[in-house]
Amino acid sequence: MIISMIAAMGSNRVIGKDNDIPWHLPDDFRFFKDTTRHHHVIMGRKNWESLPPKFQPLPDRPNFVITRQENYSAEGATIFKSLEDALTKASEMGEKEAFIIGGGEIYRMGLTLAEKIYLTEINGAFQGQTTFPDFDKEQWQEISREHHGTDDRHAYSFDFVVYKKK
Repeated sequence: MIISMIAAMGSNRVIGKDNDIPWHLPDDFRFFKDTTRHHHVIMGRKNWESLPPKFQPLPDRPNFVITRQENYSAEGATIFKSLEDALTKASEMGEKEAFIIGGGEIYRMGLTLAEKIYLTEINGAFQGQTTFPDFDKEQWQEISREHHGTDDRHAYSFDFVVYKKK
């Protein structure tokens, strides 16, 4: 099973502010949806709680939530105590590519396990408390990059970039 991470970040590595995303990029949302559809998505409790209720669980994919809270309940999701346990279960269920979807702490835990990173690199710096972990680009190979300019629905330009661990 391939272990992948998928995220969008500003030029200053910010991915979140006050349990929300500090930008609105509809084509990035579509990229996320299309890339993760029919795959297991693994997220932390805070990330789960930041999803609008109509997207709990994210449709068309098994939702796994990581938390240390005892007796935590997330309707429509499966709860795990560790990232490793969630990945093991996804593999046992025949998953070909599992996606770690955040937040910041889960990304940090997943960085050593991940084989691919799907990263939307936004050309703008944002205020926020949650960041994507810095990773050594010497250990990763950029295998694709697709630029998306600004338009009437996208105030920032960005690139869809896929990295593969060397």
